[in-house]
Amino acid sequence: MPDPSDYTIGWVCAVEKELIAAQAFLDEDHGELDSQPANDNNNYTLGRIGKHNVVIVVLPHWEYGLVNAANVARDMIRSFPNLRVGLMVGIGGGAPAKHDICLGDVVVSSAGYAHGGVYQYDYEKTIQNKAFIPTGFLNKPPTFIMAAAAALNATYRMKGHQLKKAIESALDRFPRLQHEFRQPNASTDRLYKPEILHTARDDEDCLAACGDDEWKLTIRRARSADDDDPVIHYGLIASANQLMKDASIRDKISLEKNVLCFEMEAAGLMNQFPFLVVRGICDYADSHKNSLWQGYAAMTAAAYTRDLLHRIAPNKVEAEKKLGDILLDD
Repeated sequence: MPDPSDYTIGWVCAVEKELIAAQAFLDEDHGELDSQPANDNNNYTLGRIGKHNVVIVVLPHWEYGLVNAANVARDMIRSFPNLRVGLMVGIGGGAPAKHDICLGDVVVSSAGYAHGGVYQYDYEKTIQNKAFIPTGFLNKPPTFIMAAAAALNATYRMKGHQLKKAIESALDRFPRLQHEFRQPNASTDRLYKPEILHTARDDEDCLAACGDDEWKLTIRRARSADDDDPVIHYGLIASANQLMKDASIRDKISLEKNVLCFEMEAAGLMNQFPFLVVRGICDYADSHKNSLWQGYAAMTAAAYTRDLLHRIAPNKVEAEKKLGDILLDD
């Protein structure tokens, strides 16, 4: 039976595809707990990545957002008393107003300029041209994690990364995932201009509804053979309790705050616990739904996180304060 006290890394997923991607990159699968506290409703996957024992948890089906993420994290921290590091890994919407962000790229929350790596905001409505309300910056991840991220980035810049090969290897091990988690054709990566709205039914294909006329699209520089694919971006992630589907507000926040990515759960964790947030870009946080890239984006985020954990020495993790003690201090 796995011992809950053996696990030091907590990995939180919001949706099932993120959980599948996380499991695909375990170096060793420890199975599940035989028993857990009666007041803990989470379901855990246990395993090893590199030299670290990792517990992976996913939010309940269709229960997204800041509060649900915080509740899941609290139960996990109580049930695994030696957790020292928290990771929120999965998919998010890219903010391409200032940055060359494409679908499948990875955004890593990174602190700077007196703020943490996550910016919390709320906005009045999710329809076009409504205002947003900023509510503050949140806690940054532990310094040793950001030092490892900087060192990993230096390696990537010198030698390139092997994330695509790692994903291909994972899909070879789990061939049932090939259809949903492999990289889609590049032609499906369409960035519509902010004024072009998706007005069709939610289940209607965006290409059929919106088309791919050049006047509707933002034309971007093609990446060369020297560019990483996917590209890893480091910077600010915006988090709120509602899904960002408004390109005008997306661009406003991105330009004012230098935001790279939008998502829905991280602020619920980071205002209480020091979490690192890693997001694979599956859409552009606008009205144009693109579920086709969700599986691959979850894989790129998980593959990057696996590389990062391989760069971190276990004694650095063990020297950190237990997340449970941080919870008691609140």
